[in-house]
Amino acid sequence: MQAPVMSDLHARGESPEVLFWVGCAGSFDQRAQKITKAFITILEKVGLRYAILGQEEMCTGDPARRAGNEFLFQMMAWQNIQTLNQYGIKRIVTACPHCFNTLKNEYPELGGEYEVIHHATFLQQLIDDGRIRILEGGAFKGKKITYHDSCYLGRANNIYEAPRKVLEALDATLTEMKRCRSNGLCCGAGGAQMFKEEEAGVSRVNQDRADEALATGAHVVAAACPFCNTMLTDGVKVREQEEKTEVLDIAEMIARSI
Repeated sequence: MQAPVMSDLHARGESPEVLFWVGCAGSFDQRAQKITKAFITILEKVGLRYAILGQEEMCTGDPARRAGNEFLFQMMAWQNIQTLNQYGIKRIVTACPHCFNTLKNEYPELGGEYEVIHHATFLQQLIDDGRIRILEGGAFKGKKITYHDSCYLGRANNIYEAPRKVLEALDATLTEMKRCRSNGLCCGAGGAQMFKEEEAGVSRVNQDRADEALATGAHVVAAACPFCNTMLTDGVKVREQEEKTEVLDIAEMIARSI
């Protein structure tokens, strides 16, 4: 898949409507790469002018800051801000709530002022504007879906409605878990926990959350975060339910339905 790169556009004197910030997971994790491809497929189909930074994109520094390495965070953030400001970037969309939270809430104090949009909100806007048209009798029509709230999207940034409105457009049945929205349970990956072993305890957080999702009887567990996707997929596999219940990002679901 060939995505337009910002340096090439800049050399031609062109500018995109939006910069797609791919993120580390979306770039290097095989599962998350499918989310990246699905989102780019949507951008291509709606005819939106976009670009990625390509090899100029570094990690936002979020895991370093959460793990306590403030120096490394600021060094990475400063380099990203220099790159973004050099290209005059104003509008950024990302499929990762961790990148979203860092770019939106933590970069401004270091000189990085941008309009940052999570892909859940962006997809909802495209649907509301009529740029995304869902096929009649699409892939998820009549199916039962449950949605897992990412901590960095929900509690950290109060985005609860946008992903649900995207799912409602699929003409499926949305069934909430007992713990949802501001009372949702973390998947277990946040705060750099994704990269270390758990502390001692009686159960794994991702298995507990996967059990709550499976208890709804949903055909699909929808997520809007690559880390949540990984943790929930692992939890569903441990319970040997991957044949019955699929874990998908909302972008993958939209890509299948247009």
